[in-house]
Amino acid sequence: MIVNEHIEGYIDSLIPDLPEDLSKLEEWALENGVPIIRKSMQQFLKVLLAEKSPQRILEIGTAIGFSTLFLERFSKPGTQITTIEKVEMRLKEARKNLAGHDNIRLIEGDALTVLENMVSDHTERYDFIFLDAAKGQYPEFLKSIRMILKNGGMLVTDNVLLEGSIAESKFSIERRDRTIHKRMREFLYELTHSEDFETTVLPVGDGVAVSYKL
Repeated sequence: MIVNEHIEGYIDSLIPDLPEDLSKLEEWALENGVPIIRKSMQQFLKVLLAEKSPQRILEIGTAIGFSTLFLERFSKPGTQITTIEKVEMRLKEARKNLAGHDNIRLIEGDALTVLENMVSDHTERYDFIFLDAAKGQYPEFLKSIRMILKNGGMLVTDNVLLEGSIAESKFSIERRDRTIHKRMREFLYELTHSEDFETTVLPVGDGVAVSYKL
């Protein structure tokens, strides 16, 4: 946890209840151990969506579709959402949860390959990208994201502080986690020092980077 748990609990208590369908899906995810966006991140996304009013959203990391449906619910009517997922166990639930939502396109496959194909297909351009997928691949994702995010668009990247361990020396990190630690640091350095983006990193949820494409 990167924020005092009492403060986080108080902030969460201020957040309005979700609509019933999203609340039930959130409850199912928590009961079944499926990671989903935290309360504070949900509210932060709502504010960003209200401010940006994106027309085309790309989500990298569908899981069971909770965040996808959240993005749909709090975007303006008619917003088109594309979401990518490769894990079959999660896709089984995502297919069911996203069925009947005509403005949502679920792409099944490896995100790196899908993103590279989007770069090649010059019609695939987005004004809002939500990245919440395999943390160790964030630097590789960024190469394609640069190309498919429109100028003036926004990239929102979740879980960038790795429960606070991102601030620790690599020698204090368990060996099995050092690769993700290294790659996330590389990703954040690239975002915050790139001439293509203006980026801020905030201790919301498990850390979020918000990047504006210049």
